[in-house]
Amino acid sequence: MEIIRSELRKHYRNGRLKWGILVGIMALTHMLLLLSYGKRLNLSHDNKALMAPSQNALLRNTLAVNVSEVSAGSGLHVLEKNGFEDAKDSVIIKEVAGSSESLFPSEKTVMQNESQVQNVSVRTHKNVKSSMLSAASSIDAPGSSGRILPVSENSSLLVPKQVSKKKKKMRCDLPPKTVTTIDEMNRTLARHRRTSRAMRPRWSSKRDEEILAARKEIENAPIARSERELYSPLFRNVSMFKRSYDLMERMLKVYVYKEGNRPIFHTPILKGLYASEGWFMKLMEGNKQYTVKDPRRAHLYYMPFSARMLEYKLYVRNSHNRTNLRQFLKEYTEQISSKYPFFNRTDGADHFLVACHDWAPYETRHHMEHCIKALCNADVTAGFKIGRDISLPETYVRAAKNPLRDLGGKPPSQRRTLAFYAGSMHGYLRLILLQHWKDKDPDMKIYGRMPLGVASKMNYIEQMKSSKYCICPKGYEVNSPRVVESIFYECVPVIISDNFVPPFFEVLDWSTFSVIVAEKDIPRLKDILSSIPEEKYVKMQMAVRKAQRHFLWHAKPEKYDLFHMLLHSIWYNRVFQAKHR
Repeated sequence: MEIIRSELRKHYRNGRLKWGILVGIMALTHMLLLLSYGKRLNLSHDNKALMAPSQNALLRNTLAVNVSEVSAGSGLHVLEKNGFEDAKDSVIIKEVAGSSESLFPSEKTVMQNESQVQNVSVRTHKNVKSSMLSAASSIDAPGSSGRILPVSENSSLLVPKQVSKKKKKMRCDLPPKTVTTIDEMNRTLARHRRTSRAMRPRWSSKRDEEILAARKEIENAPIARSERELYSPLFRNVSMFKRSYDLMERMLKVYVYKEGNRPIFHTPILKGLYASEGWFMKLMEGNKQYTVKDPRRAHLYYMPFSARMLEYKLYVRNSHNRTNLRQFLKEYTEQISSKYPFFNRTDGADHFLVACHDWAPYETRHHMEHCIKALCNADVTAGFKIGRDISLPETYVRAAKNPLRDLGGKPPSQRRTLAFYAGSMHGYLRLILLQHWKDKDPDMKIYGRMPLGVASKMNYIEQMKSSKYCICPKGYEVNSPRVVESIFYECVPVIISDNFVPPFFEVLDWSTFSVIVAEKDIPRLKDILSSIPEEKYVKMQMAVRKAQRHFLWHAKPEKYDLFHMLLHSIWYNRVFQAKHR
């Protein structure tokens, strides 16, 4: 019995020892976990403090006011560029009443993705606290030791980056691989007039017969011997233009789709760099002469969306991904083609859109490929089709209530400067221009960006009003608001932008009121301009003054103004690509 008790005590002591060791290991493990958790908790708190002011900045373009202060669900009514340069990110926003509910499923998905991106961005800064010390020491300027560097809103700059990989250049930073000259564009237009590639309608319509009859009348228009309303040298064929314009006034009917929620649809932007698409939208939707409520009576169908608002609402900043913008418009075309038979009848050939944002060619590719596109970014290497699409004038409107402010300029005899340019260094071409001509010749006033402010803006305008030729180089894309600005201030525009199709190319003869210079000829720019005889310059300047009326927006549209010129070009191109069933 005593032996049994002794064995039991031995096993008991061994069991207590084992349990003690096990409890000790568990306690040590628990302490280590708590220590690690406490450090992460402290770092997470620091990261929240660091990231708090910048979360909205990760999702939106830089604005003149903080987007985080805009109430949820508010749309944009007016966007205005800050200053007179073509910096496309600085805008002024105004809240408008409107539904915040999305029409398409993808928009809700995109908004959810934005919040996901926001959360991911916070997580990617998990180790930012430890990285700040090495980053600060590596970017301190000489003589600034001990100085505390401010934390930028874009906190990702503080994260160490791989510097071994070379940054890939964007398309806008490189010269085009191919160049289409203005003569080749003219030949393309003539060829398109003879043989249109537009598809035949899937079934016949009375409207097709009316358009084909109008085409015969235009082609057989009587020669206008003396045209009082129009300045004949501006036009390729003033007789055909006049006949086509008269038929448009008499016949044309447009159906404006009601589908689409604000602010991407039906919300015009009337100020700033993208004002052209907004002014047309406003005037077209409010027009009673051309619009019809019955879509069966329409010759053309207008899809009233804003490419600028599409970018503002749906693009995730710094994502470098615009697929969701294109998907949004794809779903829109699917909606109208399933609800109405008209899009499917012609595959969209009698539908049109008006878009001034640089991304519009990409956003409307494939699903709107056969539509008539009025685009500011009229680049033949980016899908612009001469004879079908329309080059939309990029008009920078400074005052929505007074878009005709500051018009006019000095007469030819008082224009002392041969050529003038001032602007931001967007793209590759402007750097080349300044390398060759900045501070090189007193007759060539070529500058970089002028300081912001009212005085500088007025100086910029006065320089254009006092110069013979105004240089209009491309920026990131082929288009530039300086082309229209030159016409406003009666300065002969010098267009330096390979592959750019000038506005209203199908009806206007740009050789009579502009100079088109190839990019490779920038070193010879002064020789080219100086070789133009004074007599020819005076005629060109006169033509610029006569062309001015065709590039003006009016709150109440006037005959031959910009609204009617754009609508006519859409009508004109449709007439010449229509086919029998």
